[in-house]
Amino acid sequence: MIVLGTVQDGGYPHIGCKKTCCEKAWKRTDKQYIVSLALVDSQSRKWWLFEATPDIKEQLQYFKTITNGRYNYLPDGIFITHAHIGHYTGLMQLGREALGAKAVTVYSMPVLKNYFETNGPWSQLVKLQNISVYALQNGKHVIPASGISVTPYIVPHRDEYSETVGFKITTNTTSYLFIPDIDKWQKWDKQIIDEVKAVDFAFIDATFYNEAELPGKRMEEVPHPFVSETMQLFTNEADYVKSKIHFIHINHTNPLLWRKPAEDSVRKQGFNIAKQGNTYK
Repeated sequence: MIVLGTVQDGGYPHIGCKKTCCEKAWKRTDKQYIVSLALVDSQSRKWWLFEATPDIKEQLQYFKTITNGRYNYLPDGIFITHAHIGHYTGLMQLGREALGAKAVTVYSMPVLKNYFETNGPWSQLVKLQNISVYALQNGKHVIPASGISVTPYIVPHRDEYSETVGFKITTNTTSYLFIPDIDKWQKWDKQIIDEVKAVDFAFIDATFYNEAELPGKRMEEVPHPFVSETMQLFTNEADYVKSKIHFIHINHTNPLLWRKPAEDSVRKQGFNIAKQGNTYK
């Protein structure tokens, strides 16, 4: 698994932000991409993309560069968690105005599949066969290639246009949990501690660090499990369990992006932070 991006839907730096959190980021040349993973099967020379972000053009090139061009430019399939802008709008780059792709398989839940098929401009991608949408089912795995299994699990989130899922991804050697967006762990019908214990690596929602992060904003309008809450939840777990967690989907206001003491504190407590370009196997 290769991390192609770690930040929240609005990207980093964030549009219109003039605050300390983005001040240095505007001057940097090494852009931080929106959350995305690449699952690579080196034996079959196939790979799959998780999330089609607004940064997909750069991320496809980034993947080609860091893998030395050993794989096809386009993935063998794209898995989408939900219909918020950072997770699916990159599909537009596959249309005739841009790449003009041919039948790229897009795995999504049924409501999102219907959304793609009945709402422009996404319906044009379907009509012109730029993409071929495959309907997933909650709790039922698909096998995109021999030895690889991907299972979607519905999670509670703001579902304006689609369901929201997290994915459990299993290969012959390694298992991963990918939940970039969820309202709160206690709202889920599964126990996050048990789910983390059951995998080798867990890439989970770290949108906000704590409840004081957005002054003047009612945090219940954009609910996420705070990093501080997740760490508290795992306080009594063994170090090997904590170390499985790699925080991802980080908002531009989150000090994990721009304050090293915050990052050091999280690591000191036994947790990890996903980094763009890192490989997990």
